[in-house]
Amino acid sequence: MAAATGAAGLLASCSAITVSGNPAVPVYAVAETAPVGTANEDAADDPAIWRNAANPAASLVVATDKKGGLYVYDLSGQVKHFFARPALNNVDLADMGNKGVIVFASDRSDLANANIALFRLDTSSGELSEIATLPSGSGEGYGICGYEKDGRLIVYTAPKEGNIGEWEIAVSTAPSIKPLRKMRVPSQPEGCAIDARNGNLYIGEEAGGVWRFANGASEGQLVAAVDNRNLVADLEGLALVPEGETGGWLYASSQGDNTYMRYTLPDLTPAGRFRIAAGVFGSTEETDGIEARRGDFGPDFPGGLFVAQDGQNGAGAQNFKFVPLGAIEKALSVGVAQTTVVEKTSAGK
Repeated sequence: MAAATGAAGLLASCSAITVSGNPAVPVYAVAETAPVGTANEDAADDPAIWRNAANPAASLVVATDKKGGLYVYDLSGQVKHFFARPALNNVDLADMGNKGVIVFASDRSDLANANIALFRLDTSSGELSEIATLPSGSGEGYGICGYEKDGRLIVYTAPKEGNIGEWEIAVSTAPSIKPLRKMRVPSQPEGCAIDARNGNLYIGEEAGGVWRFANGASEGQLVAAVDNRNLVADLEGLALVPEGETGGWLYASSQGDNTYMRYTLPDLTPAGRFRIAAGVFGSTEETDGIEARRGDFGPDFPGGLFVAQDGQNGAGAQNFKFVPLGAIEKALSVGVAQTTVVEKTSAGK
């Protein structure tokens, strides 16, 4: 999101929210990160999740302070490591087997030419080490996502100007990058999610909605529009949770009314809205990046982990909130059922 800077800008942008979408059920964070080091700025942005299969409670979250660098957090939200590197906007990671867990971030230090910054995550210590910075075409680096495919690192970039790129990155002693495909959305994108099962790419156009690009296709399809009901602009982060061969969920940050939208896969049918409300930890507002992973993350996160950036963290600098994914799915199953009953009752009158 291109936001105003400074405390006054943050307050002004919050007060400018005037559109409310469909009702959203409340869920609650059970942990939050320490605030990022950049105060009174639109700084915290995007998270990525590494799940420790051997010790799920020791899993890690990597997240950006786009004015400062990359943070690595444990599941209590405490800082394990900070790598100072300003101008990194969005982040993702991939387990590349014997090559390690590779973290890749969109580098916007050159506003005319996007780059991808590569790091290796030491999963034992939580420390990051820089590998390389690789060019990824013209434009301001913004959205990014990727995955491991047949031993290759495939990365998708979404510069601010709307030109989407697919790249193959060789992670070796001399890292290199090769373009694979070019795509485009009509206006500024950011959210990015890839379905590793079939290669479908989902891009969030902030003012337009969610675009899907089939594996290998250069033309996309608008599959979920910004409509001020399910999605209220700006559409920001996307997170994909697969289930079975083709099912699962796509989550989206409906930043314009401080909520999150869930869609079914593969048909993108609306499947409920929720908000992170104030409880033991504060609510979230103006969320940029999100990430979600199903699976065992220890006793505090039944059903998986959902991470959301919080653009209005009370008196503190921005941070990230952690919510059990199972709690979200349970709340939405109840909320959707209640909505269906109301709709059927209203239709019968």
